[in-house]
Amino acid sequence: MKKAFVFPGQGAQFAGMGRELYENSAQAKEIFEKANEILQFRITDLMFAGTDEDLRQTKVTQPAIFLHSVILAATLGEEFKPDMVAGHSLGEFSALVAAKALSFEDGLVLVSKRAMAMQKACEKEPSTMAAIIGLEDKVVEDVCREIDDVVVPANYNSPGQLVISGSVKGIELACTRLKEAGAKRALPLKVGGAFHSPLMEPARIELADAIHETAINSPVCPIYQNVNAQPVTEPAMIKANLIAQLTSPVRWTQIMINMIDDGATKFIEVGPGAVLQGLVKKVNKDIEAVSA
Repeated sequence: MKKAFVFPGQGAQFAGMGRELYENSAQAKEIFEKANEILQFRITDLMFAGTDEDLRQTKVTQPAIFLHSVILAATLGEEFKPDMVAGHSLGEFSALVAAKALSFEDGLVLVSKRAMAMQKACEKEPSTMAAIIGLEDKVVEDVCREIDDVVVPANYNSPGQLVISGSVKGIELACTRLKEAGAKRALPLKVGGAFHSPLMEPARIELADAIHETAINSPVCPIYQNVNAQPVTEPAMIKANLIAQLTSPVRWTQIMINMIDDGATKFIEVGPGAVLQGLVKKVNKDIEAVSA
């Protein structure tokens, strides 16, 4: 039996996240306090007692989810024995730290820089995303290609659920055409910008230098990366894929299929929420999927 540990991305946050870990584990408390020092503000106060609005701040959201996931993995101790790992978008950084390819300190700094770079890119040009439900991927891809504006597939979340990303005009046009093509829903998302699209190019350039300067080691097991959905252990390839991730789609459906094909029989979600467990079940309802 092979275990796949998976780590959630942005959107999994909730008010009070991590408080129980902080209060019940000296190890967790120590790591949380180290994070406060690195970030130079008390992110723990916002995580444990902040409002939903507080947690939606870019400088808070991504580090908060990363911290919850990485600290939860650390407190699992001997129970954390992955045969493979993967993380959805931001979660890829959590997976790399948990799999010992990236130090906690370096991971937190990169995630913080990533959040700020993405925020800047969002402010540069109004952009958005939308979830398309009930169409085959190819239909969504074809419609995106036909739109004479920036709109691309961004998150292949599960069969029949694909998030598109692009300019406000491009997303509006695409949603109209995708409904005409038979989509059950074309739902605009409340997000700050067009993540995983060409509009994130300024953020990709900014983060590339930071990633190049960061030490990445071989992980304890293969990491299935967002960009190509393939198992990777080579540090140079991990870096290249991390840099490309900001402007490339998250191939989560393909990651789930490849992990199952490679022998994964149990998926363990490490972090806030249970979104990834639901996505696993949509790929294969017979696969076991649980929270850590």
